Amino acid sequence: MAVTVKECLELQLLEVEMLLSMFPKRGEFSVDADAVPSIQRYLRNADGALPPQLEYRIALDVGEAKVKVELQVLLPHMYPQVAPQLFARSDALHRQQQLQLNTRLASHISSLDSGDLCVCEAVQWVKDNSLLFLENSKASCECASKEVGIKEVLHRMWIYSHHIYRQELRKKIFDCAKKLNLTGFCLTGKPGVICVEGLRENCDEFWRVIRYPNWKHISCKHVENIETEGSIDSLRLFQSFEDLQFQAHGDYGLRNDYHMDLGQFLEFLKQHQSGHIFQILFGVEGKLSDS
Repeated sequence: MAVTVKECLELQLLEVEMLLSMFPKRGEFSVDADAVPSIQRYLRNADGALPPQLEYRIALDVGEAKVKVELQVLLPHMYPQVAPQLFARSDALHRQQQLQLNTRLASHISSLDSGDLCVCEAVQWVKDNSLLFLENSKASCECASKEVGIKEVLHRMWIYSHHIYRQELRKKIFDCAKKLNLTGFCLTGKPGVICVEGLRENCDEFWRVIRYPNWKHISCKHVENIETEGSIDSLRLFQSFEDLQFQAHGDYGLRNDYHMDLGQFLEFLKQHQSGHIFQILFGVEGKLSDS
């Protein structure tokens, strides 16, 4: 008999209860306040729209030094019938070690029996195996510190979406940018445009976090890398992460169904030495101004 979405969501809530008992201290288990209640409401009335996918974070202490490793969890509605999206990160890991850790974690999870709850298993695996990657990271840091003239690279991503409206999504974008020390902007409306700039590993993680399966019609149109022997902060085009909104062009009679004034957006880009980006974002359709 086929497993239903309702049955999967019930199992997800059971696993959350187990995790809460394993991590009862403040800050160990983090989940949005409405995440679990929204699933519970759906389970009481399964005729309504599906709730947002369950997403939470678990803070782990690894090794005798109690190094912090965070396991980020995003559960598709059909988990555990389909694999969860897991990502382990730590400030003590360089990008390559973090990539290796997550590749090994994904391989381990894929080896488990399909249909079984596996986040608790993933937690234990991260606690048991992260130390090796942390030790490799420490050794590579010691080698790197002996090198002369290490250069840093500012990474800048230009992301295009058909539209950005939902408050929940905008909050996720701004919270993630702030957490990762990224500057840039989010242009709300239709079309939607996001620019983030900062360390490459932080930009890559931002892209991974916001590009969850439910967001269709989103693409990274352009990437810039600028090398410097000084601080990357001197290369930033934006001093903060801005909430960018321009007056809608025209009245379409539907709330939220509006096109932004792209002429104002072009002027904004020129003020930030990025006028050439307009053609990259919209040039496929040959639209250099709103019509």
